[in-house]
Amino acid sequence: MYVGIDIGTQSLKAVVTGEDLLPRASVSQPYQPSFPRPGWAEQDPLLWERALGPAIAACLVEANVAPHDVRGVGIGGQLDGCVAVDATGAALGPCLIWMDRRAIDQMTDIPAGLVRRRTGIVPDAGHMAAKARWLKRHRPTWRVTTFHQPVSYMVARLTGAAVMDRALASTTMVAALGAPGYDGQLLNLFGIEAGELPRIDEAASCAGLLHADGAALTGLPIGTPVAVGTGDDFTTPLGAGLVAPGRVAAVLGTAEVVGAIHDRPIVDDLDLVETHAYPGGAYFIENPGWLSGGAVAWLCATLGLDGPDELDRLAAATPIGADGLVFLPALSGAMAPRWRPAARGCFYGLTAAHGRGHLARAVLEGCAFAMRDVVDRLSAMGVPTDAILLLGGGARSRIWAQLRADIAARHVTVPSRIDTAPIGGAMLAAVASGGVDNLATAAAMVGRDEARSFAPERANCSASDDAYHAYRQLFDALESIFVANAPRRSD
Repeated sequence: MYVGIDIGTQSLKAVVTGEDLLPRASVSQPYQPSFPRPGWAEQDPLLWERALGPAIAACLVEANVAPHDVRGVGIGGQLDGCVAVDATGAALGPCLIWMDRRAIDQMTDIPAGLVRRRTGIVPDAGHMAAKARWLKRHRPTWRVTTFHQPVSYMVARLTGAAVMDRALASTTMVAALGAPGYDGQLLNLFGIEAGELPRIDEAASCAGLLHADGAALTGLPIGTPVAVGTGDDFTTPLGAGLVAPGRVAAVLGTAEVVGAIHDRPIVDDLDLVETHAYPGGAYFIENPGWLSGGAVAWLCATLGLDGPDELDRLAAATPIGADGLVFLPALSGAMAPRWRPAARGCFYGLTAAHGRGHLARAVLEGCAFAMRDVVDRLSAMGVPTDAILLLGGGARSRIWAQLRADIAARHVTVPSRIDTAPIGGAMLAAVASGGVDNLATAAAMVGRDEARSFAPERANCSASDDAYHAYRQLFDALESIFVANAPRRSD
């Protein structure tokens, strides 16, 4: 048996799989981020620690599995966070999570072109190095030993090993593509010492064994192997069996991550997609996401809806294009069609004739339009985008799946298991503990899954295309406002 963990933004999820990597039980423990100021987003790492044991225990009970039957643990989770810890490994303060924008000023003197060429990622305040720089400048009394991402923090709490996989390291802005370690020049730019970051290893390597504190946190025996782990941008497609080029993964979680596997580390000179290492040796060319499922949750709360199902019903009864109402999905900054951190979400086209259904349809379409921005860019770069694989909680929505097929003019498939991030963690555990030879073998084991398929409906594609171009026109019209509100940066 293997345990896979996903440290999400709104919950920690655990899964227990058999030796065949098929899930026997899954449990979610909810919690929430906090937003102490506009542009700030935090989470107390103790929330993850307190959720871990109960989630695993409930999984073991549901699967009728004893703790000593577990052969390994693998952890995935939110990336781009920054947790500062002291010499004991304890967090000195909250994690600055992926949607935190407070470090924008820390990017103004960073040569964007250099970062882009060396790392393959878009220089942005959301990445870890900017947040570490902010903490160094604004929390000078903290005695920081290590800056962690959420996954590496949890692995260290369980094993004592400060280690980060290559994929997570490739999101930091201080690791050059194809290089074995961190880049000295980039470290100097951000004022970070190499020793202040976890060492780099492979995601499916064994980080270490559960020590006494790790056993207490998990409820598993001392000595259980723990994989190095990786971010959920990677465990989610991995858990769906995606290890080869061909399909685009669109993960409809709190944020929407859209990306595809490529065999070469190509770099986008238009700064829409980033190039990351991917577990197993390939590269993941992706846009790390805008608030998508989060936008749905926000609208449900704002309109007093019962939940996404009611929103879907309202949207389904509304015409394509929402009778001219357009939504820009930039509630935490725009990530498509161009990265504009200072952008803000908006509705355009409201009249007295518009109602809740129009708002619902506009939000679903706006997030799907951003997905098309990324798919079109990947295709232009030569990345195979033959079909779209929908994953994450939002993939349960049939209308969202169908309108994405129509908007992108591609077949969309939705596997029966859509919360695949913890399954990806279990795959890493299986390889790290020696139960499975490699990730390709593990992917073949989890990839046999019945899927729902949604073909583009020709009658809808033309109207969807018109609505998409209205979205692009709106973004272009507002972009000068977004740029005017953004701090200047060096290039």
